[in-house]
Amino acid sequence: MTPRSLFRVLAVAELVTWTMLLVGMVLKYGAGLGDLPVRIGGSVHGFVFLAYLVVTTVVAVNQRWSIGATLLGWASAIVPYTTLPFEVGVARRGMLDGPWRRSASEARRPGPLDRLLFLVVAHPFVAALVGVVLVALVFVVLLTIGPPVPSR
Repeated sequence: MTPRSLFRVLAVAELVTWTMLLVGMVLKYGAGLGDLPVRIGGSVHGFVFLAYLVVTTVVAVNQRWSIGATLLGWASAIVPYTTLPFEVGVARRGMLDGPWRRSASEARRPGPLDRLLFLVVAHPFVAALVGVVLVALVFVVLLTIGPPVPSR
């Protein structure tokens, strides 16, 4: 899986889960079906949102994005339906071209994030498992803390 294809998958997944959340809100408030639709859509969306932030960070390090491009990538997950236009935009600019960087010889002066990237790329299945576990832990902590606004 290339940086481009991985980023595309998460951008589309984020878009789909926004739809799930919004449909859940329509079902809750418009159809009076209670909290369950929002809990389901919100939970799936929250997990994919966190995964998108992680993947955006990994791709940004690999592709050597500027801080501004990385922040814009993160912000695209906050505004509904903007992850896909962001992905299309960075792809058109060539910011998703190329393979995964695998060694220090592919970096000018490898820093800590480059070294972490090389470890992730060298062991993608272990990294994916660790990533899923970390996202799940953050997700559980956030669920424990509760929603950002009190429910009615």
